Amino acid sequence: MTLDGVWATALVPWTTEDEVDLARLRVQLRTLAASGVDGIYAHGTAGEFHALSAEEHRTVSEVVAEVCRDSGLPFQIGANHMSAQTVLERTRIAAALAPVAIQVTLPDWLPLTTDEVLRFLEEVAAVAGPIPLVLYNPPHAKTLLTPDQLGLVAARAPSLEAVKVAGGDDAWWAQMRRHAPSLAVFVPGHHLASGYRRGAAGSYSNVAALSPTGAARWWRLIQEDLTAAERVEADIRSFFDDHIVPLQLSGYGPPALDKALAHIGGWCDTGTAVRWPASAVPQAHAEELRAEARRRLPLLFT
Repeated sequence: MTLDGVWATALVPWTTEDEVDLARLRVQLRTLAASGVDGIYAHGTAGEFHALSAEEHRTVSEVVAEVCRDSGLPFQIGANHMSAQTVLERTRIAAALAPVAIQVTLPDWLPLTTDEVLRFLEEVAAVAGPIPLVLYNPPHAKTLLTPDQLGLVAARAPSLEAVKVAGGDDAWWAQMRRHAPSLAVFVPGHHLASGYRRGAAGSYSNVAALSPTGAARWWRLIQEDLTAAERVEADIRSFFDDHIVPLQLSGYGPPALDKALAHIGGWCDTGTAVRWPASAVPQAHAEELRAEARRRLPLLFT
């Protein structure tokens, strides 16, 4: 399949005993599968991959695969970890589940040279076999690759088919078209319309965390009427600037923010709890924003 469109993240619900709540996870995943998004992915930053034990990572991966297969929906599994050795082990587990792609991050304690990045991805690709790779390279990564480096990586590891990045200005996109034309570029959800105009293939979407049905509806509008979709993006970004960015600046991390978005959206009972020692956005605060989100973002909540 072509890697494109709007993909929703699996958010891990926690019990009061700080265990993965599998019952609530299954309900959440079934809701996502019925929402119209193009696929579900597990173990991104918002999925708290860094906080999961090996057993928890395997269990969540298996549940995602099970629900998506039952629903006929494509899924991706993140093999992400700070340790290269753990990434390889998680890649083996992910490959056995036969996702449409495996997401990986670069080892993240020390910055890597370009040669080290190449050696890492070549070995991960060998373990993944025929399954395509998606490189998750966010702005906070220790090793942030430039477009020319991404081109080198894509040439040496041809199973690398996509990158998940913050995007950039017109010059950055021009460099991507020049150096890495084979890579599908996924941008943040709230930049999808402007990113699509510049060449983005889709998003691993925080907007889908807020409203998966609305994010799928917006994606259709992006392909049918990009100018109108860009007006919707301006409204989404304005809402984020007013209500989500201040939470980020006050210290809440991506998992807390995406769970707050889901609670604002009210489409699932995942809660806002994140795993110790991270701080969670208070549920009451998220609930206070529900009416405001519906008033300002009618396309997402029709």
